[in-house]
Formats: sequence, C-alpha cells, structure tokens
Amino acid sequence: MTDKTAIRDAATVIVLRDRHTAPKVLMGQRGANAAFMPSKFVFPGGAVDTADGEISLSGQISPLCQSRLCEDVDENRCHALSVAAVRELWEETGLILGTAGAWQAPNADWAEFAATGHQPDATALQFVFRAITPPGRPRRFDARFFFVDAAALVGDLDDFSRASDELSHLQWIP
Repeated sequence: MTDKTAIRDAATVIVLRDRHTAPKVLMGQRGANAAFMPSKFVFPGGAVDTADGEISLSGQISPLCQSRLCEDVDENRCHALSVAAVRELWEETGLILGTAGAWQAPNADWAEFAATGHQPDATALQFVFRAITPPGRPRRFDARFFFVDAAALVGDLDDFSRASDELSHLQWIP
C-alpha cells in the first residue's frame, strides 16, 4: 500500500535567545485536537501559503543559505519558504522579523503585521536543515528549518499578546 498523503512545503523557525549567557529556544504547545503533532511542544512554523510567493521581503536570506535552500526547489519556492518563516513566526508568536516600512496594500494574511509598521525581512534567517514527515502520518510536510537569533526580532521578546491561538504555553526553554 502506498501513502497518498500530499506532502506540503513548510517553514519552521528556531529562535535562540541569550545565546552567549543562558541560551533558550522559543517553543509552544500544539492543541490536543491538532491533526499534526497534537499536544506536542514545537518550534513556530507551518505550511507555505499560496500567497507567500507574492509577498516582497525588505531583505533576503544570505546567498549561502539561499543556495542551500534552493538545492531541490526553484527560486520562487525558496522565496515563498522564507516568507512563510517570517509569517508563521508572526502568526504563532506575535514576534516581528522585519524592518520599519509601510505597505501599499497588504493581503489579509499580512494586514496585522503591516499594521505594526514593518515589512517582512528574511536577512537574519539562516537555513539549517530539511525534514520530511514520514509516510503514514495524517499530514506530511517537507519542512525547512531556519534559525534566527532573537536579537533580530522587533519588540518585547516576552510579549506574546499578538500571537494566534495555534500554539499555547509559548515559552523560552533553556
């Protein structure tokens, strides 16, 4: 029997804080009724949306990371993965990876982000690795994991008030 579950591209962000003194990573708990990894603590992330490829970034990931990220996909998909990483971090934590700037006409997925007065910026993202969900799972992802130092984020690193309800118990884990 073959697994016919479609594999979706996804972006996950490992946020590291206080890397030189008392390193901590940001994690949150998925809901008990989630189809993928219910009740597990995870890094912020999720599937690439169709519109992610149409969003402009104020800064791109480094050329080295870009070349590694694009090894198995085209440049447009690489761009969408970088955008998805910034968007998912925002949606799931309320933390901004961006630079000050105004938007012309943000789509609905980016309206709240745009309202903060920032444009998405992938400059601080570093591509780390790729993981594909094994066959037999209810949902499968071809996830690209990115690292970002929390110093690159805008705002209070302990304020998750703008986060969606996709992750609960957001916290910095030593």
